[in-house]
Amino acid sequence: FFFHSSVSHRFIAKPCALGLKVQANGPQKAQPNAILEKVFTAITKHPDEKRLEGLSKQLDWDVRSIQRWFRQRRNQEKPSTLTKFCESMWRFTFYLYIFTYGVRFLKKTPWLWNTRQCWNGYPYQPLMPDLHYYYIVELSFYWSLMFSQFIDIKRKDFGIMFTHHIVTVTLITFSYVTNLTRVGTLTLCLHDAADVVLE
Repeated sequence: FFFHSSVSHRFIAKPCALGLKVQANGPQKAQPNAILEKVFTAITKHPDEKRLEGLSKQLDWDVRSIQRWFRQRRNQEKPSTLTKFCESMWRFTFYLYIFTYGVRFLKKTPWLWNTRQCWNGYPYQPLMPDLHYYYIVELSFYWSLMFSQFIDIKRKDFGIMFTHHIVTVTLITFSYVTNLTRVGTLTLCLHDAADVVLE
């Protein structure tokens, strides 16, 4: 999935983004200033009023200009809209594909229309090849999401999403091992439907 993700970024998502006129440039860069840069990297990214006034006297700048510099410098580290678009498009494409696959698979099953069928013959229900494929693809995608978080853009919800991916992998594995795959496919399909909209 890492390979597909990078290929998708370069050859599919980026041309689509540029076609949709998504901006490739990031936030405006702060003008170079050694003193402010030193404060930013070594002391604080959010200086208080006292520090702002001290820097104002030291640099002979007004406080508002220093606040603007710090805001621009903080924003400078944020990824561009194009980068965010490419990452989101890869996940959106996968969720749309797997949701479509799940719906097509579930339409042919009796447990979609009558959920009591989920328990008929449990735990000795046969594992159909389509169901096995659905589970393996979902599981590998969530493993890849869990590890790609470390190389993708760092997000504010990193910890929450990491926990979400661990719980998802655990639930998928548990339902597969305990042969709760019929209920699991219904849950996976609902989960993917929500992810298509969220992405």
